[in-house]
Amino acid sequence: MKPVNLTNQVEVEQLKKVSFIFNGKCLTGYKGQPIAAALFANGIRTIRYCEVTGEPRGIFCGIGHCFECRATVNGIPSKRTCLTLLEEGMIVSSDKKIGSGADFYES
Repeated sequence: MKPVNLTNQVEVEQLKKVSFIFNGKCLTGYKGQPIAAALFANGIRTIRYCEVTGEPRGIFCGIGHCFECRATVNGIPSKRTCLTLLEEGMIVSSDKKIGSGADFYES
């Protein structure tokens, strides 16, 4: 069976598998893969919960516009997991009281 090619034509067999933690659970993904994609590949669809309604939120746009995939990454809140690339040993967690997307633009 031929390996699957990704968008930048890197073969899956050449990618480095890494471990990371999401909400206390050890998961695996590929170094350089967006965290949201690694979570999705591990069967995780809910990354956080809406601060107002409590409804589950996850990947929506996948390109950083909607802020639905925010999580705390290595202690930094409100990181968009669709734009943040996975590295070995990252600690990712969802919070009920995560900052709004506007926090990203404030200095």
